[in-house]
Amino acid sequence: MRGYPVPLGFVFRSRAKDEKAPADKAQMTLSKQTRDPQAPKGRPTPKRSEAQSQRRSVANTSTTRKDAARRQRDDRRAAMERQRQALAGGDERYLPARDKGPVRKFARDYVDSRFNVAEFFLPLAVIILVLSVVRVAQLQNIALLLWLVVIILIVLDSVFSAFRLRKRLAERFPDQNKRGAVPYALMRSLQMRRLRLPKPQVKRGERL
Repeated sequence: MRGYPVPLGFVFRSRAKDEKAPADKAQMTLSKQTRDPQAPKGRPTPKRSEAQSQRRSVANTSTTRKDAARRQRDDRRAAMERQRQALAGGDERYLPARDKGPVRKFARDYVDSRFNVAEFFLPLAVIILVLSVVRVAQLQNIALLLWLVVIILIVLDSVFSAFRLRKRLAERFPDQNKRGAVPYALMRSLQMRRLRLPKPQVKRGERL
């Protein structure tokens, strides 16, 4: 049978297209399977159930943190309220650490059971300040003399109180730690009786 001659270019071009087409189709199919066009950076879009689970987990974590913070605030308020009531009533269970213990309680009672010159320092200081402001030489001299008298009396009374308290503590609590009890009592003696915390639990002149 006699036919027409076929150009060589047509043969080679047809074979190249036929071989290239399946490869392009396979590459496009693989790209569609491995990458979601709506997902960023080639990551597949999570399923709706997974997304809802993730949102629910974040919401639960946030709620748990808020509840924990709220409970901590409530606990702090309750602790502060118990401490305030303890300072007013002398309940040893809820007192601050610096006020706890039988040694500190005895030191407070010792100071509260006697008159202390240091507790009158603030009102005396106001009087002396007023006298020193007045432009009268005699009043200013009186104010200066009062300053000296008050300071000397406070020093003598504090030394006497510290000596007596240290002796009483050694007799009452021979085996307990008494460190810091005397300075604690002297600082308390500088405060006016009605302003002391914890509130005084003994009367003036009461024997301990």
